[in-house]
Formats: sequence, structure tokens, C-alpha cells
Amino acid sequence: MGEHMSDDSRKSNGQGPEEPEGHEHVPSRQRTVFPGISSRAYEHPADRSALVALRKLSGFDTVFKALSGLLPERSLRLLFLSDSVRVSDQQFAHLHTMLRDACRILDLEKVPAMYVNQDPQPNAMCIGLDEPIIVVTTGLVELLDEEEMRAVVGHEVGHALSGHSVYRTILLFLTNLAVRVAWIPLGNLAIMAIVTGLREWFRKSELSADRAGLLVGQDLKASMRGLMKIAGGNHLHEMNVDAFLAQAEEYEAGGDLRDSVLKILNVLPRTHPFTTVRAAELKKWAESRDFQRIMDGHYPRRTEDKNTSVSDSFRESAASYATNVKNSKDPLMKLVADITGGAGDLGGRVRRGFGGNGNGGRGESPNGD
Repeated sequence: MGEHMSDDSRKSNGQGPEEPEGHEHVPSRQRTVFPGISSRAYEHPADRSALVALRKLSGFDTVFKALSGLLPERSLRLLFLSDSVRVSDQQFAHLHTMLRDACRILDLEKVPAMYVNQDPQPNAMCIGLDEPIIVVTTGLVELLDEEEMRAVVGHEVGHALSGHSVYRTILLFLTNLAVRVAWIPLGNLAIMAIVTGLREWFRKSELSADRAGLLVGQDLKASMRGLMKIAGGNHLHEMNVDAFLAQAEEYEAGGDLRDSVLKILNVLPRTHPFTTVRAAELKKWAESRDFQRIMDGHYPRRTEDKNTSVSDSFRESAASYATNVKNSKDPLMKLVADITGGAGDLGGRVRRGFGGNGNGGRGESPNGD
């Protein structure tokens, strides 16, 4: 279903037809391209480690192999072909131009099929087992301007380059059609464990894809605007990027250990991280040396992927988690850091963290530390 990039499209500077009326038009410009870039360049360490952990779940291989053979790939494609609009140079031409340009920038030779689906809920996804399919809703197309949409298209192309579509498809199947997989000889608890593991991985994979979107759009402000609109609708005049990012800091640092537990429980049913958290993570990466090195042309190539050490990936993921725990303002993460650092009076710290105190409820502030 995909198309191959032509020489002409590889020379494109990203210019396309004007945006539909009501969209902010930003003049197209030359963007840096990344020949042969490996998905390792932008993948969040937590994405890779969560995927490794998922693959180690008991029963995952059995479910994966069973569903890979049973999922109706052709039916899925026929569904979108019959009940959605396929993006081309004749339909949603501005999206087609963005898609080809995103594939040019990330050097994805085969352009995935892309469809626009009638749905007022702003959403986009990359699914498919044999070949990735990108689907965007009309709600998203109508919400975002040209540069914001470019980041979203780059986000989905990043999913395709990373090979995320297979796991995303299985997650959709297990969550939406759980009743039909009751026959799998693993029991409901095992299926729920796999669904929970898939959701944990997918939340992390969204952070990776956000980075890919930034590499394609190369406009941090547009990426931020897009995330703000997904959170608060088309009311940019009522929103402020700094205030939006401050929400993420308040969310992370606020409350006590009870709030930390509630945060975990709130996020478990979700496939996407909270929007403010995504914005804060992307801004942090955009300001990092890693991002600047990629923009300067220093990044891992796909030709080197086969020589990549699994143990090196583990070490990188572990180092990332350790840094996150150390720098986190979340009360639970602070407690974890204290435990690993050998802090004394652990029992008292836990009681204080849950809003109690260390001397039977007398004389010490719950916030004392």
C-alpha cells in the first residue's frame, strides 16, 4: 500500500499547496534531512527498556505469535479503504506533501498509506502488521495549523520507522476486542498483564515519536502549540506555553505519597502520557546536547543497528531511569532516591510521605523533612 520515494520528492524543500481556510499559514522552508538515520537516534531510553520488559512477560510470545497470524491485516486495510479518505496528491494534498516530506527527512524510503477518518475526536495512529498505516481524524486535521500538523505527521512516521505499528495493532486488538481472545490458554489475568505491559510501553513510545515529530517539523513552538491544542482545544489566545509547562512541574512535584500512588493508578488505563508531561519531556530533549548533535549530523545510522549491543541499551536505559529518579520532584521518586542513597529513618519518612508523622501523630509537620 505504501509508495516509494521518487528522486523529485527527495529534492523537495517541503513546499506544498496552501493550507485550508482557517489554518495558520507558515511559509515552507528548507529543513535538515537525516540520511540513513536510525530510530535509535530519537528513541527514548524508557521506550526501549519498556519494550524489552514487555517481551519478557510470561505468555507474551504465545499471544504475539497467535495474534500475528490471526489479525485481519487485509480486512483492516479494506476497512480504511472503504470508509475513510486515502491521502494522495488528489485528496488532502497538503497532508500528502507533509507525509512525503516527513519520509524524506527521516529517510523512510517506502511512504506509508495514510487515511483521514471522520471523527471529531482529535487523534492519530500508526497501525499495521505487514506494513504501517497512518490514520488521522478530521478532528485533528481541523484543529491544527500547517506546522503543528507537520509535527504530528512526523510523529507517526517516527512510529513507522521504529516498528511500533505491530505492537500498537496488538494493543488495539486486545483492548477493543478482549472478549474474542478469551480462548487463548493463558487466562484473563495473563491477558491483562500483557495489556498493561503494552500500555506502559506505548506511553513511553509516544515520547520517542514526539521527538521524531520535532526532527521532522524542526519547530519546537509548533510542537508545543499542537500539544496545547490537544489538551485545551483551538483556543491558543487563551493559553500560554510557560504556564502549560508549569502545570507539568506542579503535577510532578505536588502532593504526598498518596498523590504519587494516584498518579500511577490514573495513568495505568491510558495509552498516552499526560499532555503536559509530553510537552515538558520534549522541551527538555530539544534543549539537550543529544538533539543538537542530531541536527549537526552526528547520529546513529541504520547500517550500524546490527552491531548495537543489547547490554549497551540496557545500561543507557538504566542510566536514564537513575537520572530521572534522582532529579524527580515526585514524592515517591524522592523516597526511592533516598532508599537507594541509604537515607535513615525510612519508616518515619514513609509515614510522613503519606500525610502522617513519625511520632504517633504528635509534634512533627507532615511536610517536615
